[in-house]
Amino acid sequence: MIETFIQLGEPVTHRGIMIASLFPRCSPVADYVTLEDALPLGLRIGEVSEAGAVPELAVTNPTDANVLLYDGEELLGAKQNRILNVTVLVPARSKVPIPVSCVEEGRWSRRSVDFDAAPQAAHPELRRRKAQSLSADPLARGSAQGVVWDAVRDQSARLGVQSPTGAQADVFRSRQDELRELERAFPLQPGQCGALFALGDDLCLDYVSRPAAFARLYPKLRAGYLLDALERVGGQPASQERLGRFVASVAAAAQARQPSPGLGEDVRLHGDGVVGSGLELDGELLQLCAFSGQSREGRILRPSRRR
Repeated sequence: MIETFIQLGEPVTHRGIMIASLFPRCSPVADYVTLEDALPLGLRIGEVSEAGAVPELAVTNPTDANVLLYDGEELLGAKQNRILNVTVLVPARSKVPIPVSCVEEGRWSRRSVDFDAAPQAAHPELRRRKAQSLSADPLARGSAQGVVWDAVRDQSARLGVQSPTGAQADVFRSRQDELRELERAFPLQPGQCGALFALGDDLCLDYVSRPAAFARLYPKLRAGYLLDALERVGGQPASQERLGRFVASVAAAAQARQPSPGLGEDVRLHGDGVVGSGLELDGELLQLCAFSGQSREGRILRPSRRR
């Protein structure tokens, strides 16, 4: 699947951190915009009701464009900050529910009517643990919540960050100067549609079909990559051979499909040292994220027949 759509560029290494650019092999077909594009045009994300529900939000899209909401994107405000559990392509002129997890354990009080976009996405270790938890049923309400809270707590403790509400956003804010310094070493490349982040043997791949969409997403994803890297700056970088083997493992991984909350099909990957997810629409891979690691025992994906 993935080798049909992308090619791996030359990696950039800085202080033991490696990020390789991904480039498209073919022109995209499906058209869509990102959250940052859509919010000024009237897209709204809010609680499902006045009472709210932790694992679900409501998206109202009054625009004429389909909107791609990316796995791990953080949303700020309302009753508590959340992240997307899966990537969702919200149809134009529609209202859809989206599955989310809370990344602010200590707050359940309204700060705003609607959510705003955060300048960061969840870091790869949190996203990997979430993907493992969701491997059996990626759209199940609340099934990843415990592991997400654990991941936020664990990293806050490791980085020595105290947050009054246990907010992931406070961890990023506390280290923003260090993150900005590292970001300069990993600029966006012209035509880039994805990135492969490597920290030793831990890898994270992110891809979208449209370079313009990836250009909007990359600063968020890069912030997440580098937050993980703060704990291991100066370590031994991964080899380029390791990157190639990982991409091959992603391509060979078993796939399971089910309907997405929006347009297209949610695709789950499970393979030798790989767990991940993607979104397909009419046979085109719109999005993919994959992580090194194994799914939990008893949560192995089985290939399913395309609908």
